[in-house]
Amino acid sequence: MPGRNERTKKRTCITALLCATAFLLAGCAAAKEPQRYEQTFFDVFDTVTMVVIYDTSETDAAARIQEAHELLTEYHRLYDIYHTYDGMNNLCTVNENAGAAPVAVDEKILDLAAFAKDMDALTDGRLNVAMGSVLAIWTDYREAGLEDPDNAALPPMELLEQAAEHMDIDDIVIDRAAGTLYLADADMRIDVGAIAKGYAVEQVMEQMKSEGVTSMLLSAGGNVCAIGTRPDGTNWQVGIQDPYSGGYLKVVNVDGRSLVTSGTYERYYTVDGEDYHHIIDPATLMPSTYYDSVSVLTEDSGLADALTTGLFSIPLDEGMALVESLDGVEALWVSQDGTQTQSGGFSAFATDYES
Repeated sequence: MPGRNERTKKRTCITALLCATAFLLAGCAAAKEPQRYEQTFFDVFDTVTMVVIYDTSETDAAARIQEAHELLTEYHRLYDIYHTYDGMNNLCTVNENAGAAPVAVDEKILDLAAFAKDMDALTDGRLNVAMGSVLAIWTDYREAGLEDPDNAALPPMELLEQAAEHMDIDDIVIDRAAGTLYLADADMRIDVGAIAKGYAVEQVMEQMKSEGVTSMLLSAGGNVCAIGTRPDGTNWQVGIQDPYSGGYLKVVNVDGRSLVTSGTYERYYTVDGEDYHHIIDPATLMPSTYYDSVSVLTEDSGLADALTTGLFSIPLDEGMALVESLDGVEALWVSQDGTQTQSGGFSAFATDYES
């Protein structure tokens, strides 16, 4: 989700073990074997986005990369909660019309809203895009604390509780027939930062696959999604960041899968010597205290993105039960004491990082 000059959620929580460089051709342009092309962008979802693709044609590769960038730009604008754009009703428009009138929106917004409701149900309310008013308070206090550390303060609980009276996800009304989205509570605000980037990445990669792309990797601020393997059969490998050292904990094979991590170490501020991160538990209205990092590996980037946030506020035994109940989903938790716990099938895709 685009933010107010703030690093996007989960930015660089996962770092691809590939150098992000300018668009280049790795090999002879005339070769018939697929060659590697890549390009990096800085203008979507307020983060660094890297596209890597293998193709036998430089022209075709450039066209695919441009298409991916254009699609991501469209999703970026549709899901932006802070800015409006000419000729487009987006989530900012929906928030501005809360309690006033339904807003005619692109189907991509309706799809995201429906997906968000499904993820809220799946995580038993731990991922609630209707708590934008609560998150906005935390954002304001965090930004103020970062600008003036000596006077950093926590939001008053009374203020948070007042905002929490306006986060009933059932007040998000989706009307498919009319093509509208409506917030029935005038004081409600949607915040899709927990899911928008991963969901958008998934939609872009599905489009690429439908057009015949067989070897591609897209990393949007650490939300990593891969199509197939490299043409020579070698794996796409991604590193999971160590939340304490800045190095890597694991190297993960992401062939045909997505890997997303949420961590406490990228967006936080300090009050009276204690750090307060950006992942807010809907039950307590405070930063979750279970983990320092949660990584999810699955075939669906949107699901992976949603689960990393949802699992952050779920006790380990409950979170493990949820992950094990889902087909094709694996996870790695790093508790606040540094203990690593992984789901039953995670080790089949991951190895310890060796520096």
